[in-house]
Amino acid sequence: MNPDFRRPAACAVAFAAVAFASACAGSACAQEFHWRKHQGKTLTFLANNNPVANALLKYKGDFEQQTGMALKVDSYQEQQMRQRLVTVMNARSDEVDVFMSLPSREGMQFAKAGWYANLSDLVKNASARDYDFADLSAGMLKDATYDQQLSGIPMNVEGPVLYYRKDLFRKCGVTLPKSLPELDAVSAQLKRCTPGVTPFVSRGLRSALPFTYSVFLHNMGGQYLKDGKSQLCSKEGQASLALYAKLLRDYGPPGVVNYNFYQTSSLYKEGRAAMAFESSNELRNLMDGGARLNDTAVAVLPAGPGGSHPTVIGWTMSVSAHSRHKEAAWYFVQWATSPAIQAKLALDGVAPARSAVAKSPGYKAWMDEQPVRAEWVAAVNELSRTGTSEVGYPIVANPASRDFIGQAATELLLSQKTPAQACADADKQLDALIAKDR
Repeated sequence: MNPDFRRPAACAVAFAAVAFASACAGSACAQEFHWRKHQGKTLTFLANNNPVANALLKYKGDFEQQTGMALKVDSYQEQQMRQRLVTVMNARSDEVDVFMSLPSREGMQFAKAGWYANLSDLVKNASARDYDFADLSAGMLKDATYDQQLSGIPMNVEGPVLYYRKDLFRKCGVTLPKSLPELDAVSAQLKRCTPGVTPFVSRGLRSALPFTYSVFLHNMGGQYLKDGKSQLCSKEGQASLALYAKLLRDYGPPGVVNYNFYQTSSLYKEGRAAMAFESSNELRNLMDGGARLNDTAVAVLPAGPGGSHPTVIGWTMSVSAHSRHKEAAWYFVQWATSPAIQAKLALDGVAPARSAVAKSPGYKAWMDEQPVRAEWVAAVNELSRTGTSEVGYPIVANPASRDFIGQAATELLLSQKTPAQACADADKQLDALIAKDR
């Protein structure tokens, strides 16, 4: 397994990119490729109902026309999508051919279970000449590689960013804080100045908040795991839990314990929040309708005592190990992650995992159309340069570890425990989970 979940996304080139570049340079693999090889087949795609999949599926008809294949889409909200996938995979069913996956969350778990088809040979031997595998983010490919097996192809680059209202900041005489602890004072001033607007909102739902909370932990100088033991009760861990919970408890909306990205984005888009710390993927949703287009700025979360360590992750497109149509499924994966489709998705606010697309004139022109887009691109580039993909514990049971993190934050948010009590209870459960992983 690949245990390093704290490396920056901009890593050295992954072995798969090197292997592909050398295997296909001047070889027959590209010359023999033709898009309609599998015409007449039907593929089933298990999709997460998020901005990445929604942008991609606008071009579903193009794929079907180009390949002669039919694409059946089963789309669910994220939690329900994973429940469906677990049911199908545990039954060793061929009902799903292609699915979306987050290596930072379930990569080690799914790889150990044998649910990913290895794409390495398909990349080498069944790719179009213009696919340009070597242009894909090497860091994202490395995150999707386990025991030298490639589990998926990156579709995007994302991470939490701070969306904030420039007009309200000017009205209230505040500026973006230069350090993370200063968010408290800025939120307090916004609350006094605009009592009808929520000063700060982010994820409060137990299973979802580790994605946003992890930036607080790392910026405060903390880490999840050290010498095989959970570190939530470190000084930095307690401080980050306390700050995150205080911001949501004192300055967040009623019912924030139930907030995932849907609720966070809606609140901000409707003008009822001054700051929203949410996924970069939400740009299009937040700007939809134009109400926030001219009053929003975007930045990475301010640095803390431990520096600036934003979270950066990305969805991959993966093929089921139980699919009966693996090569046909790979055709869909490479179509979805091709330079042409990535260029289209980039204009829908999906940050590309391809450097050529990110540097293209079309993307630059789109970025220059509106100041908020340029700020968003700058923030995403910062995530890519300095980010860590550690969300939760770098263990096979990463999804379970997130529940314990979320529980500790929820207990503080609801004032049920002190930081010391909440982290101690969580560390006890997490240490038991980590021990099982050895």
